[in-house]
Amino acid sequence: MRLRRWTAYLLGRDWFMNNRPLATKLFVFSAVLVVIPLVLVGLISYYRSSLELEEEARQYSWQVIEQVETHIEYYIRDLEISSLKIVNHPDMARLLRMQTAEEVVQSGIRADIERMLKNAAYSRADITNIIVIVDNVQVFDVAGSNAAYPVNKLTSEYWYGSVPNNGSPLLVSRVTEWRGRKEPVISLVRRIYSPQTLQPRGMLIIDINFRRLREIADKVSFKRNGHLFILDGEGHYVYHPDDSRLGEQVAGPEREILKNEEGWLITGGKDRRFLTYSASSYLGWWFVTSIPYHELTRGAEHIGQTIVWTIIVTLVVAYLLGIGFAASLIRPIRRLQHVMKSVEVGNFNVRAAILSQDEIGELARGFNKMVERLAGLMEEVYFTKLRETEARLGQKEMELKALQSQLNPHFLCNTLETVRGMALARDMEDIATIAASLGQLLRYNLRSHALLVPLREEVKFCQLYLKIQQFRFGNRFTYKFDIPEWAWDLQIVKFSLQPLLENCFAHGFQYGESPLAITVSARREGDDAYIVEVADNGAGMEPAVLERIRADLTQKDVTAGGQSIGIVNVHRRIVRLYDERFGVMVDSQPGQGAVIILRLPLVYAGTEGGAL
Repeated sequence: MRLRRWTAYLLGRDWFMNNRPLATKLFVFSAVLVVIPLVLVGLISYYRSSLELEEEARQYSWQVIEQVETHIEYYIRDLEISSLKIVNHPDMARLLRMQTAEEVVQSGIRADIERMLKNAAYSRADITNIIVIVDNVQVFDVAGSNAAYPVNKLTSEYWYGSVPNNGSPLLVSRVTEWRGRKEPVISLVRRIYSPQTLQPRGMLIIDINFRRLREIADKVSFKRNGHLFILDGEGHYVYHPDDSRLGEQVAGPEREILKNEEGWLITGGKDRRFLTYSASSYLGWWFVTSIPYHELTRGAEHIGQTIVWTIIVTLVVAYLLGIGFAASLIRPIRRLQHVMKSVEVGNFNVRAAILSQDEIGELARGFNKMVERLAGLMEEVYFTKLRETEARLGQKEMELKALQSQLNPHFLCNTLETVRGMALARDMEDIATIAASLGQLLRYNLRSHALLVPLREEVKFCQLYLKIQQFRFGNRFTYKFDIPEWAWDLQIVKFSLQPLLENCFAHGFQYGESPLAITVSARREGDDAYIVEVADNGAGMEPAVLERIRADLTQKDVTAGGQSIGIVNVHRRIVRLYDERFGVMVDSQPGQGAVIILRLPLVYAGTEGGAL
C-alpha cells in the first residue's frame, strides 16, 4: 500500500506542489538521482577489490618466502658441515690444547692452521675468508695476517657478544674491509672449545660471498616493483637490495615484524608498503617481502576512478533535472529574505507572506511571530533603559552631594601641620608627634595610587602607625621589625601589613596584663616566593573565631564582617594580583598568641615580575 502511494506520488502531476513537506521533496529528489545506491555500490566494490588484491599479494609473497627460505636453509646446512670439519680437524685440536702464545709460536702450528684454513676456503668458491680467534688474542685467517682482522675490531661489532655458548652457529651480515675495499659478507660464527676443559677458547668465523645469497634471492621475480629482505633475531638486516643497510637495526613500524612468526602489515607515511613476513625456526631469521602499496591497489584505484566519474556525470544530470525543483524552493525563501532585510533596518511592521503549508510556510509563520515578539521586547527595553537612566542620574546626584560633604584630604594634611606647629609652639611634643605621624600617614595614602610598593615603604608606614598606637597604649606593647637587607626592595601589596598589625591589637589585649610583643619578620620560601610574618604573644583567638576567619579566606567574595574584614580584604587583593598560590594564612591558639603570614612572589619592586 505504501509502495503504491509512493509510486503515485512520483508519477503524479503534483511533483512540484507547494503543500508537500520539504523533507518529502528532498527525499524524492535524492531517490530519483540514485546517488546513495551508486556510492554504496562503488565503495563496496572498491573495498572488496582492495581485499582481493591484498590477499593475492599475501599468497604470492608467502610462496616467494617459502622458496627463498628453503634454498637458504639448505645452503646454510651445507656450510655448517664445512665449519664442523674445521672445528674437528686434528690441527685445530692440537692448537686448542696449547695454553700460551709462546707455546703456539714455538710449536710452529700457525703455518699448519693457516694451510688447513686455506684448503677449506679453496674447497668452496663461495667462501671469502675463514678466521680463527683463540683467547681473544691469537688470530688465524686465510690471508695469513692478523692485521686484516684485529681482535678489537671484531669485538666491537654488534653480534660479538650474542654468539651462543652451546656450540650452535650464529649467522650475521656484516661489511668487511680488505686493502681499502669494503665488501658485504654473510658470516657463520661458532664458538670453539678446549678438548681438555670443554671451556670456550675462541671463535670460528666463516665469511661467505654475499653474491651467493643475492643469487638465491634474485631467483624469484617480484610483481609490482617489490623486493625481499631478511632480518636476524635481533632485528638487523642480513640481506637487503641496498648494501648500505646491511647490519643496521630495523626501525619504525617494521619492528613489529619481530613480534610474530608470520603475518603481514601495512606501513604508514607517504611511502606506504605492504609487508608479508615469515620466521625460519632453523635459522632464526625473518624473511620479508615488501611491495609498494600504491602498486598493490592500482587496480582498485582504477575502479575508484570509474566510480568517481560515474558519480560526477550523475550529479551533473541531477543538477540539470533539479533546476526546476530548486526554483520552487528558492522563490519563497527569497521573499522571506527580503522581509528580513526590512526588519534588520528597524522596520518591525512588515510581515512575510505565507503562501504554502510546508516547512517554508511554517518558517514564514514563525518569523512573523518572532517579529511581533521583537517589537514588544524593543518597547520593553526602551522603557527599561529609560528607568535605568533616571536611576543613574539620581545616583550621580547623590554622589555629588556626598562628595560635597567630604573634606579635602590635602586640607586635612595642611591642618595637621598647623596643629603640629601650634603644639611645638606650646611645648606639647606628644601632640606634635601624633599630628606629624598622622600627616605622614595621609601623605603615604595620597602620594601614589600604585597597587605594589617596596617593602621598605610599607614598613615605614607601619612604624608610623605603631608610633601612634604607642601614645594610645603606652608601655602595654612592644614591637620589633626583623627584616633582612635582601628583602627591603621586594614588592608588597600596598596597605597589606597595617590590617595585620591591627589584628594584633584586636585580639592581643583581651586577656592578661603582660606586655604585648609584636614581631614583623621576612624570610625566603623556595626560589619564587617570600614570607612576611606578623606574630604576637597576646591572648590569641578562640577556635571558632579562627575557623570563621579561615572560612572567609576561602570565599571568592568578601562577605566577612567585624575585625577580620581587613585580613580577608588583604588576602583577596593578593590573590587577584597574583594567583591562588599567594595570600594570607592565619594560625592561633588561645593564650599563645597569633601568627599571620603573607606569602608573596619574590619580585623586586619596579620590575615586570619574575623570580629572583
